[in-house]
Amino acid sequence: MSAKRPALSTRIIPSSALVTFLAITFLITWALIGIYIIAPGMASATFGEISGSHPFFFLATWSPAIATFVVLLLYSGLSGIRAFLSRLLLWRCSTGWVAFIFLLLPLVFVAGSLIKGGPVLAPLPPEGVGPVVAVLFMMLMLGPIEEFGWRGVMQPLLQRHMAPIWAGLLIGATWGFWHLPAFFLAGVVFADWNFLPFFVGNVTLAVLVTPIFNSARGSLLWPMLFHWQLINPFWPDAQPWDTWILVVVAVIVVWWNKDTMFTREGAVTEVIPQAVGGRP
Repeated sequence: MSAKRPALSTRIIPSSALVTFLAITFLITWALIGIYIIAPGMASATFGEISGSHPFFFLATWSPAIATFVVLLLYSGLSGIRAFLSRLLLWRCSTGWVAFIFLLLPLVFVAGSLIKGGPVLAPLPPEGVGPVVAVLFMMLMLGPIEEFGWRGVMQPLLQRHMAPIWAGLLIGATWGFWHLPAFFLAGVVFADWNFLPFFVGNVTLAVLVTPIFNSARGSLLWPMLFHWQLINPFWPDAQPWDTWILVVVAVIVVWWNKDTMFTREGAVTEVIPQAVGGRP
């Protein structure tokens, strides 16, 4: 006897779940990082020095994904999680957006670096290209995992109530604010950055990925690849010029896609696809 498929209503995540998602996301990250800010000596002695490879840093980065799967489990169970993960398989995307992710984004970093007198690519370590490739794949398990939350849950729920442009702006502001404690933390890359350009960059990037997300029918794959490009260790340090270039690019993208960015028509609004494998 085949397993009974869940009722359609069990696949609908209510908009109120956004509160739970954000509460869990901020609680995990701010609590873990907060320990090292409030009591750095005790935290280091107990849990070890914080760094980009520390388990706490991974957990803090994964908090949007952790919150996502808690929400899915609460409202739809394991079957809902399986259906949600099918969004990773939505690979169809316009050629223009593919070129945007794989060609234009790298060019922005190169241009920003050249403007400030930097190199075309990030300098290789003495060990050669191997360690950089290893870091590249490690990065795949960091920032892109956040997209289970930002684009997986928050974007669809917000787009039920507002146009994609406003959802993107709100997600970007939330995303930037979520990072704030890391700027008070020694031993990680954020300690050397300025928060304001970073915050503006987060808002800009959230707006830029919005039309890609909706065009790809709620795909998680393409936002993850977009995010991966942002932390690609081969691209040179281009701050703050990369941020200002991306602001200009975002203005152009929003204007070019104004018919879909300022209306909810065609916007993805479901966390869990209501049709899996072509069946309702």
